Amino acid sequence: MLQARRIVVKVGSSSLTTAAGGLDADRVDALVDVLAKAREGAEVVLVSSGAIAAGLAPLGLRRRPRDLARQQAAASVGQGLLVARYTASFARYGVRVGQVLLTAEDASRRAHYRNAYRTLEQLLAMGAMPIVNENDTVATQEIKFGDNDRLAALVAHVVHADLLVLLSDVDGLYDGDPALPASSRISEVSGPADLEGVEIGSAGKAGVGTGGMVTKVEAARIATGAGIPVVLTAARHAADALAGRDTGTFFHRTGRRAADRLLWLAHASAPRGALRLDAGAVRAVVERRKSLLPAGLTGVDGDFAAGDPVDLLDENGHIVARGLVNFDARELPRLLGRSTRELARELGPAYEREVVHRDDLVVLAD
Repeated sequence: MLQARRIVVKVGSSSLTTAAGGLDADRVDALVDVLAKAREGAEVVLVSSGAIAAGLAPLGLRRRPRDLARQQAAASVGQGLLVARYTASFARYGVRVGQVLLTAEDASRRAHYRNAYRTLEQLLAMGAMPIVNENDTVATQEIKFGDNDRLAALVAHVVHADLLVLLSDVDGLYDGDPALPASSRISEVSGPADLEGVEIGSAGKAGVGTGGMVTKVEAARIATGAGIPVVLTAARHAADALAGRDTGTFFHRTGRRAADRLLWLAHASAPRGALRLDAGAVRAVVERRKSLLPAGLTGVDGDFAAGDPVDLLDENGHIVARGLVNFDARELPRLLGRSTRELARELGPAYEREVVHRDDLVVLAD
Protein backbone atom coordinates (compact mmCIF):
# COMPACT_ATOMS: atom_id res chain seq x y z
CA MET A 1 0.00 0.00 0.00
CA LEU A 2 2.81 2.41 0.80
CA GLN A 3 4.29 1.74 -2.64
CA ALA A 4 1.07 2.69 -4.45
CA ARG A 5 1.75 5.55 -6.84
CA ARG A 6 -1.78 5.92 -8.22
CA ILE A 7 -4.78 5.52 -5.93
CA VAL A 8 -8.51 5.65 -6.57
CA VAL A 9 -10.56 6.68 -3.53
CA LYS A 10 -14.33 6.26 -3.48
CA VAL A 11 -16.51 7.95 -0.87
CA GLY A 12 -20.21 7.33 -0.32
CA SER A 13 -23.05 9.77 0.13
CA SER A 14 -23.55 9.03 3.83
CA SER A 15 -19.95 10.04 4.53
CA LEU A 16 -20.42 13.51 3.02
CA THR A 17 -23.91 14.60 4.02
CA THR A 18 -26.01 15.38 7.05
CA ALA A 19 -28.79 13.14 8.26
CA ALA A 20 -31.32 15.62 6.86
CA GLY A 21 -29.71 15.63 3.42
CA GLY A 22 -27.33 18.29 2.18
CA LEU A 23 -23.56 18.49 2.29
CA ASP A 24 -21.68 18.48 5.57
CA ALA A 25 -18.86 21.00 4.99
CA ASP A 26 -16.81 19.67 7.90
CA ARG A 27 -16.92 16.11 6.55
CA VAL A 28 -15.92 17.26 3.07
CA ASP A 29 -13.04 19.32 4.47
CA ALA A 30 -11.84 16.40 6.60
CA LEU A 31 -11.74 14.14 3.55
CA VAL A 32 -9.95 16.76 1.46
CA ASP A 33 -7.34 17.19 4.21
CA VAL A 34 -6.54 13.48 3.94
CA LEU A 35 -6.49 13.42 0.14
CA ALA A 36 -4.27 16.50 -0.06
CA LYS A 37 -1.78 14.75 2.23
CA ALA A 38 -1.94 11.57 0.13
CA ARG A 39 -1.19 13.60 -3.01
CA GLU A 40 2.26 14.36 -1.65
CA GLY A 41 3.36 10.83 -2.49
CA ALA A 42 0.88 9.54 -5.04
CA GLU A 43 -1.59 10.51 -7.74
CA VAL A 44 -5.18 10.38 -6.49
CA VAL A 45 -8.49 10.07 -8.33
CA LEU A 46 -11.63 10.63 -6.27
CA VAL A 47 -14.89 8.87 -7.13
CA SER A 48 -17.49 10.74 -5.13
CA SER A 49 -21.14 10.00 -4.57
CA GLY A 50 -23.35 12.66 -3.07
CA ALA A 51 -24.96 14.60 -5.91
CA ILE A 52 -28.49 13.36 -5.25
CA ALA A 53 -28.01 13.51 -1.48
CA ALA A 54 -26.69 17.08 -1.70
CA GLY A 55 -29.78 18.16 -3.60
CA LEU A 56 -32.32 16.82 -1.13
CA ALA A 57 -32.36 19.61 1.45
CA PRO A 58 -32.29 22.49 -1.08
CA LEU A 59 -35.35 20.97 -2.78
CA GLY A 60 -37.18 20.33 0.48
CA LEU A 61 -36.91 16.53 0.23
CA ARG A 62 -36.52 14.62 3.49
CA ARG A 63 -35.29 11.39 2.00
CA ARG A 64 -33.95 10.13 -1.31
CA PRO A 65 -36.97 9.94 -3.67
CA ARG A 66 -37.88 6.69 -5.33
CA ASP A 67 -39.07 8.09 -8.64
CA LEU A 68 -36.51 8.76 -11.35
CA ALA A 69 -37.62 12.30 -12.22
CA ARG A 70 -37.07 13.65 -8.71
CA GLN A 71 -33.78 11.75 -8.38
CA GLN A 72 -32.55 13.45 -11.53
CA ALA A 73 -33.78 16.85 -10.31
CA ALA A 74 -31.97 16.37 -7.01
CA ALA A 75 -28.82 15.34 -8.86
CA SER A 76 -29.05 18.43 -11.06
CA VAL A 77 -29.11 20.71 -8.03
CA GLY A 78 -26.72 18.66 -5.93
CA GLN A 79 -23.95 18.05 -8.46
CA GLY A 80 -23.14 21.76 -8.70
CA LEU A 81 -23.12 22.08 -4.92
CA LEU A 82 -20.91 19.02 -4.56
CA VAL A 83 -18.26 20.20 -7.00
CA ALA A 84 -18.37 23.74 -5.64
CA ARG A 85 -17.73 22.41 -2.13
CA TYR A 86 -14.80 20.29 -3.33
CA THR A 87 -13.43 23.20 -5.36
CA ALA A 88 -13.44 25.51 -2.34
CA SER A 89 -11.98 22.88 -0.04
CA PHE A 90 -9.14 21.84 -2.34
CA ALA A 91 -8.37 25.51 -3.03
CA ARG A 92 -7.04 25.68 0.54
CA TYR A 93 -4.15 23.56 -0.75
CA GLY A 94 -3.81 25.29 -4.10
CA VAL A 95 -5.27 22.29 -5.92
CA ARG A 96 -7.68 22.64 -8.83
CA VAL A 97 -10.38 20.04 -9.35
CA GLY A 98 -11.75 18.61 -12.59
CA GLN A 99 -15.24 17.14 -12.83
CA VAL A 100 -15.67 13.91 -14.82
CA LEU A 101 -19.26 12.66 -15.18
CA LEU A 102 -19.75 9.16 -16.56
CA THR A 103 -22.73 7.06 -17.61
CA ALA A 104 -23.17 3.37 -18.30
CA GLU A 105 -22.73 4.07 -22.00
CA ASP A 106 -19.33 5.61 -21.27
CA ALA A 107 -18.51 2.34 -19.56
CA SER A 108 -19.71 -0.03 -22.23
CA ARG A 109 -18.67 1.80 -25.41
CA ARG A 110 -14.98 1.47 -26.07
CA ALA A 111 -14.56 4.87 -27.71
CA HIS A 112 -16.29 6.56 -24.76
CA TYR A 113 -14.15 5.03 -22.05
CA ARG A 114 -10.99 5.68 -24.04
CA ASN A 115 -11.99 9.34 -24.03
CA ALA A 116 -12.61 9.14 -20.29
CA TYR A 117 -9.16 7.61 -19.83
CA ARG A 118 -7.49 10.39 -21.78
CA THR A 119 -9.31 13.05 -19.76
CA LEU A 120 -8.33 11.48 -16.45
CA GLU A 121 -4.72 11.05 -17.54
CA GLN A 122 -4.50 14.67 -18.67
CA LEU A 123 -5.99 15.99 -15.43
CA LEU A 124 -3.43 14.01 -13.43
CA ALA A 125 -0.60 15.15 -15.70
CA MET A 126 -1.62 18.78 -15.15
CA GLY A 127 -1.74 18.37 -11.37
CA ALA A 128 -5.50 18.65 -11.06
CA MET A 129 -7.69 16.49 -8.85
CA PRO A 130 -10.15 14.40 -10.90
CA ILE A 131 -13.52 14.02 -9.22
CA VAL A 132 -15.59 11.31 -10.89
CA ASN A 133 -19.31 10.76 -10.44
CA GLU A 134 -22.14 9.20 -12.37
CA ASN A 135 -24.08 11.58 -14.57
CA ASP A 136 -27.27 11.07 -12.59
CA THR A 137 -29.04 14.06 -14.16
CA VAL A 138 -29.56 12.28 -17.47
CA ALA A 139 -28.84 8.66 -16.62
CA THR A 140 -31.38 6.00 -15.82
CA GLN A 141 -29.71 2.66 -15.35
CA GLU A 142 -26.64 3.86 -13.49
CA ILE A 143 -28.65 5.48 -10.72
CA LYS A 144 -28.89 1.84 -9.59
CA PHE A 145 -25.19 1.33 -10.33
CA GLY A 146 -24.23 0.48 -6.76
CA ASP A 147 -23.58 3.90 -5.25
CA ASN A 148 -20.49 4.29 -7.44
CA ASP A 149 -18.71 1.29 -5.92
CA ARG A 150 -18.59 -0.70 -9.14
CA LEU A 151 -17.78 2.45 -11.10
CA ALA A 152 -14.81 3.06 -8.78
CA ALA A 153 -13.46 -0.43 -9.45
CA LEU A 154 -13.73 0.12 -13.19
CA VAL A 155 -12.12 3.56 -12.99
CA ALA A 156 -9.28 2.03 -10.96
CA HIS A 157 -8.67 -0.42 -13.77
CA VAL A 158 -8.87 2.20 -16.51
CA VAL A 159 -6.33 4.54 -14.88
CA HIS A 160 -4.01 1.62 -13.98
CA ALA A 161 -4.35 2.29 -10.25
CA ASP A 162 -2.17 0.50 -7.73
CA LEU A 163 -4.79 0.65 -4.98
CA LEU A 164 -8.54 1.18 -4.54
CA VAL A 165 -9.82 2.59 -1.24
CA LEU A 166 -13.56 2.32 -0.56
CA LEU A 167 -14.72 4.69 2.18
CA SER A 168 -18.03 4.03 3.87
CA ASP A 169 -19.84 4.65 7.16
CA VAL A 170 -18.79 1.16 8.35
CA ASP A 171 -15.21 0.45 9.37
CA GLY A 172 -14.82 -2.74 7.34
CA LEU A 173 -16.45 -6.03 6.44
CA TYR A 174 -17.94 -7.96 9.35
CA ASP A 175 -18.91 -11.63 9.63
CA GLY A 176 -22.39 -10.55 10.71
CA ASP A 177 -24.43 -7.45 11.49
CA PRO A 178 -21.87 -4.82 12.62
CA ALA A 179 -24.40 -3.57 15.19
CA LEU A 180 -24.32 -6.89 17.03
CA PRO A 181 -21.62 -7.45 19.69
CA ALA A 182 -21.03 -11.00 18.46
CA SER A 183 -19.93 -9.80 15.00
CA SER A 184 -16.21 -9.46 14.25
CA ARG A 185 -14.37 -7.40 11.67
CA ILE A 186 -12.69 -9.39 8.93
CA SER A 187 -9.21 -7.90 8.59
CA GLU A 188 -8.17 -9.64 5.36
CA VAL A 189 -9.80 -11.39 2.44
CA SER A 190 -7.57 -13.51 0.22
CA GLY A 191 -10.28 -14.93 -2.03
CA PRO A 192 -13.94 -15.99 -2.32
CA ALA A 193 -13.46 -18.81 0.19
CA ASP A 194 -12.90 -16.26 2.96
CA LEU A 195 -16.41 -14.90 2.40
CA GLU A 196 -18.29 -18.19 2.68
CA GLY A 197 -20.96 -17.91 5.33
CA VAL A 198 -20.51 -14.16 5.73
CA GLU A 199 -23.77 -12.18 5.96
CA ILE A 200 -23.40 -9.13 3.74
CA GLY A 201 -25.81 -6.29 4.45
CA SER A 202 -27.61 -3.97 2.05
CA ALA A 203 -27.83 -0.16 2.00
CA GLY A 204 -27.37 1.79 5.21
CA LYS A 205 -30.01 3.49 7.32
CA ALA A 206 -29.18 7.06 6.35
CA GLY A 207 -31.50 6.94 3.37
CA VAL A 208 -29.26 9.08 1.15
CA GLY A 209 -27.24 6.43 -0.70
CA THR A 210 -27.99 3.39 -2.80
CA GLY A 211 -25.04 1.20 -1.99
CA GLY A 212 -24.32 -1.21 0.80
CA MET A 213 -21.79 -3.86 1.69
CA VAL A 214 -22.98 -6.02 -1.20
CA THR A 215 -21.88 -3.47 -3.79
CA LYS A 216 -18.59 -2.86 -2.00
CA VAL A 217 -17.71 -6.54 -1.92
CA GLU A 218 -18.65 -6.78 -5.60
CA ALA A 219 -16.41 -3.79 -6.36
CA ALA A 220 -13.59 -5.44 -4.44
CA ARG A 221 -14.08 -8.63 -6.43
CA ILE A 222 -13.86 -6.74 -9.72
CA ALA A 223 -10.77 -4.78 -8.71
CA THR A 224 -8.83 -7.62 -7.08
CA GLY A 225 -9.64 -9.90 -10.02
CA ALA A 226 -7.94 -7.30 -12.22
CA GLY A 227 -4.86 -7.19 -9.99
CA ILE A 228 -5.76 -4.16 -7.85
CA PRO A 229 -5.80 -4.58 -4.04
CA VAL A 230 -8.63 -2.94 -2.12
CA VAL A 231 -9.03 -1.39 1.31
CA LEU A 232 -12.56 -1.05 2.69
CA THR A 233 -12.93 1.15 5.76
CA ALA A 234 -14.86 4.03 7.29
CA ALA A 235 -14.32 7.56 5.98
CA ARG A 236 -13.10 8.60 9.42
CA HIS A 237 -10.21 6.13 9.02
CA ALA A 238 -9.20 7.35 5.56
CA ALA A 239 -5.88 8.74 6.82
CA ASP A 240 -4.96 5.38 8.34
CA ALA A 241 -5.88 3.53 5.14
CA LEU A 242 -3.80 5.81 2.91
CA ALA A 243 -0.87 5.68 5.34
CA GLY A 244 -0.80 1.90 5.23
CA ARG A 245 -1.90 1.40 8.82
CA ASP A 246 -4.07 -1.54 9.90
CA THR A 247 -7.67 -0.53 9.40
CA GLY A 248 -10.81 -1.92 7.83
CA THR A 249 -10.66 -4.93 5.55
CA PHE A 250 -7.84 -5.53 3.07
CA PHE A 251 -8.75 -7.49 -0.06
CA HIS A 252 -5.71 -9.12 -1.67
CA ARG A 253 -5.43 -9.19 -5.43
CA THR A 254 -6.68 -12.46 -6.89
CA GLY A 255 -5.92 -12.05 -10.59
CA ARG A 256 -3.97 -10.11 -13.14
CA ARG A 257 -4.81 -7.04 -15.13
CA ALA A 258 -7.18 -7.88 -18.00
CA ALA A 259 -7.73 -6.11 -21.28
CA ASP A 260 -9.74 -2.93 -20.70
CA ARG A 261 -12.54 -3.83 -23.05
CA LEU A 262 -13.01 -7.30 -21.55
CA LEU A 263 -13.30 -5.93 -18.01
CA TRP A 264 -15.79 -3.31 -19.12
CA LEU A 265 -17.65 -5.92 -21.17
CA ALA A 266 -17.98 -8.20 -18.16
CA HIS A 267 -18.88 -5.65 -15.51
CA ALA A 268 -20.15 -2.45 -17.11
CA SER A 269 -21.87 -3.30 -20.36
CA ALA A 270 -25.64 -3.53 -20.61
CA PRO A 271 -26.57 -6.54 -22.77
CA ARG A 272 -29.01 -5.70 -25.55
CA GLY A 273 -30.12 -9.29 -26.10
CA ALA A 274 -29.17 -12.93 -25.74
CA LEU A 275 -28.01 -15.86 -27.85
CA ARG A 276 -28.98 -19.41 -26.94
CA LEU A 277 -26.28 -22.06 -27.40
CA ASP A 278 -26.34 -25.83 -27.69
CA ALA A 279 -24.20 -27.97 -25.38
CA GLY A 280 -21.35 -28.21 -27.86
CA ALA A 281 -21.14 -24.47 -28.32
CA VAL A 282 -21.15 -23.93 -24.55
CA ARG A 283 -18.18 -26.29 -24.18
CA ALA A 284 -16.34 -24.58 -27.03
CA VAL A 285 -16.88 -21.09 -25.56
CA VAL A 286 -16.44 -21.84 -21.86
CA GLU A 287 -13.91 -24.66 -21.74
CA ARG A 288 -11.92 -24.20 -24.93
CA ARG A 289 -12.25 -20.39 -25.15
CA LYS A 290 -13.30 -20.59 -28.80
CA SER A 291 -15.37 -18.18 -30.87
CA LEU A 292 -19.12 -18.70 -31.19
CA LEU A 293 -20.09 -19.97 -34.64
CA PRO A 294 -23.59 -20.04 -36.20
CA ALA A 295 -23.65 -23.84 -35.98
CA GLY A 296 -23.89 -23.63 -32.18
CA LEU A 297 -26.85 -21.26 -32.08
CA THR A 298 -30.33 -22.47 -31.14
CA GLY A 299 -32.15 -19.18 -30.54
CA VAL A 300 -32.02 -15.39 -30.48
CA ASP A 301 -33.65 -13.01 -27.97
CA GLY A 302 -33.91 -9.23 -28.14
CA ASP A 303 -33.46 -6.51 -30.70
CA PHE A 304 -29.79 -5.59 -31.12
CA ALA A 305 -27.38 -4.39 -33.77
CA ALA A 306 -23.97 -5.63 -34.82
CA GLY A 307 -21.41 -4.51 -32.25
CA ASP A 308 -23.82 -4.59 -29.30
CA PRO A 309 -23.06 -6.64 -26.17
CA VAL A 310 -25.20 -9.78 -25.80
CA ASP A 311 -25.39 -12.55 -23.22
CA LEU A 312 -24.64 -16.14 -24.21
CA LEU A 313 -26.98 -18.65 -22.58
CA ASP A 314 -26.65 -22.39 -22.07
CA GLU A 315 -29.47 -24.88 -22.63
CA ASN A 316 -30.95 -24.07 -19.20
CA GLY A 317 -30.98 -20.32 -19.81
CA HIS A 318 -28.00 -19.60 -17.54
CA ILE A 319 -25.58 -16.85 -18.62
CA VAL A 320 -22.18 -18.36 -19.39
CA ALA A 321 -20.51 -15.53 -21.31
CA ARG A 322 -20.97 -12.08 -22.81
CA GLY A 323 -19.66 -10.81 -26.12
CA LEU A 324 -19.94 -8.27 -28.91
CA VAL A 325 -22.11 -9.74 -31.64
CA ASN A 326 -21.15 -9.45 -35.33
CA PHE A 327 -24.70 -9.57 -36.74
CA ASP A 328 -27.97 -7.72 -36.28
CA ALA A 329 -30.70 -9.64 -34.45
CA ARG A 330 -32.82 -9.80 -37.61
CA GLU A 331 -30.00 -11.54 -39.52
CA LEU A 332 -29.40 -14.36 -37.08
CA PRO A 333 -32.55 -16.55 -37.29
CA ARG A 334 -31.63 -17.84 -40.76
CA LEU A 335 -28.08 -18.65 -39.54
CA LEU A 336 -29.10 -20.92 -36.66
CA GLY A 337 -27.35 -24.28 -36.63
CA ARG A 338 -25.64 -23.80 -40.00
CA SER A 339 -21.95 -24.00 -40.85
CA THR A 340 -20.05 -20.93 -42.00
CA ARG A 341 -19.06 -22.73 -45.21
CA GLU A 342 -22.70 -23.41 -46.07
CA LEU A 343 -23.67 -19.82 -45.28
CA ALA A 344 -20.85 -18.46 -47.43
CA ARG A 345 -22.02 -20.51 -50.41
CA GLU A 346 -25.62 -19.43 -50.04
CA LEU A 347 -25.36 -15.84 -48.75
CA GLY A 348 -21.88 -14.72 -49.69
CA PRO A 349 -18.42 -14.46 -48.06
CA ALA A 350 -19.59 -11.82 -45.56
CA TYR A 351 -21.38 -14.61 -43.69
CA GLU A 352 -18.31 -16.82 -43.33
CA ARG A 353 -17.44 -15.38 -39.95
CA GLU A 354 -18.03 -15.85 -36.23
CA VAL A 355 -21.19 -14.71 -34.52
CA VAL A 356 -19.00 -13.61 -31.59
CA HIS A 357 -15.22 -13.63 -31.96
CA ARG A 358 -13.26 -15.00 -29.01
CA ASP A 359 -11.32 -11.71 -28.75
CA ASP A 360 -14.62 -9.93 -28.09
CA LEU A 361 -15.95 -12.46 -25.60
CA VAL A 362 -15.61 -12.86 -21.84
CA VAL A 363 -16.61 -16.01 -19.94
CA LEU A 364 -18.80 -15.28 -16.91
CA ALA A 365 -19.31 -18.80 -15.56
CA ASP A 366 -17.14 -21.89 -15.64
